Order: sequence, then C-alpha cells, then structure tokens
Amino acid sequence: MAKKTEKMIKIRQVKSGIGYNRSQREVLRSLGLRRIRHVVERLDTPAVRGMVSKISHLVEVIEEPS
Repeated sequence: MAKKTEKMIKIRQVKSGIGYNRSQREVLRSLGLRRIRHVVERLDTPAVRGMVSKISHLVEVIEEPS
C-alpha cells in the first residue's frame, strides 16, 4: 500500500488497444486499464512512467492541481 508521502499519478485510457501490438495491449492490462475513460491511480515510479511512455498514444496522465 502506498504511503501518504509517496507521489501518485492518475492514468486515463483515451483510445482502444485494438489494432496495436500485443505488447502495447499487455501494457494497458498491466497498468489495470480495462476500457476507454477508465482511470487508475499508480505510484509515480520510473517503471510506471516507462509503461506510460510506451503507450502514450493510448493514455493520458491526469494532472491534479496541488
């Protein structure tokens, strides 16, 4: 479980994985995204940022004002 001091990011799926490589669809599933407009909250780690950058055309990172 994440501590209160750890930074979290929200990721929203904006496009379907249909028609893209299997590896890109697997990244969507591994992030926990299941459908368009689905939002998940993940720890802001280099691994998660790398996954998001691999499928940046399918997702968007939701920035919340501090």
